[in-house]
Amino acid sequence: MGREPVRSALKRERVRDHLMELVESRDPGDAIPSERTLCDQLGVSRPTLRSAVDELVTTGLLVREHGRGMFVARAKITQELVPDASTHRLPQASGSWASQVLELTTVQAGARVGRKLRISPAAEITYIARLRLVDGEPMAIEYLHVPAGLVRGLRPADMESGDFYDLLRDRHGVRVHEAVQSIEPTVTNEEEARLIGVPVLSPALLFERLTRDDTGRPVEYVHSVYRGDRYRIVSRLALGDGAPAGPAGLPDGGRHHPGIPPGDLAGRGEVSAQMVGDVQPAD
Repeated sequence: MGREPVRSALKRERVRDHLMELVESRDPGDAIPSERTLCDQLGVSRPTLRSAVDELVTTGLLVREHGRGMFVARAKITQELVPDASTHRLPQASGSWASQVLELTTVQAGARVGRKLRISPAAEITYIARLRLVDGEPMAIEYLHVPAGLVRGLRPADMESGDFYDLLRDRHGVRVHEAVQSIEPTVTNEEEARLIGVPVLSPALLFERLTRDDTGRPVEYVHSVYRGDRYRIVSRLALGDGAPAGPAGLPDGGRHHPGIPPGDLAGRGEVSAQMVGDVQPAD
């Protein structure tokens, strides 16, 4: 990939991070600066800025009001797929998976990524963008952010073969312990659509993951865009009978699970779940 596409991809990433920082640091209904102001602040063109804004509007994070400006949208409903006491395994997917590194560079963390990794915004991170392929076909784009001091000497070839967490353990002495991952619907922007071979604004799945090591230190922040036409998440729930009702006499502890209305799991106590990624056959 030529240097110009690399620079433009990183620029789009930084614009997205800045907009996400604005959304996450404000309350629903708060205004954000105008497009002209944001272009001046970030040193980007109007089309580059507008593309990122359009993406956040489409995914429900920003609201445009004609003649008034842009505002933070109402907060989304958040629901944990797996209860604390349940077992969980990392997603496993069918097919032969491979990776192609699009970019690997060292940059400053910035406010949003720095906050997630608990480092200074000026601290260096290793930024990796890679295309994930299944049986040779593009399936997802991953954007990884790792404190640079943890992965000195990391090469593109390291990210195209083997398991990254094994590499962290064996070469860098970092033992990952737990991760919190969210999944929500999104749409592809122009660059993502080109890379994974779908139309612009195609339905997609947005994964965000923060990984910690065995000392509780954040060691990796990732967001990934998966094709909505080829990738789905399947969850399996273990529904035991006769378990006591949850706290305060509420069915299922006052919780409910994706696709199952509150009360439908009354008297079943804890519900264990497993989540598996599933690649769908091409048409």
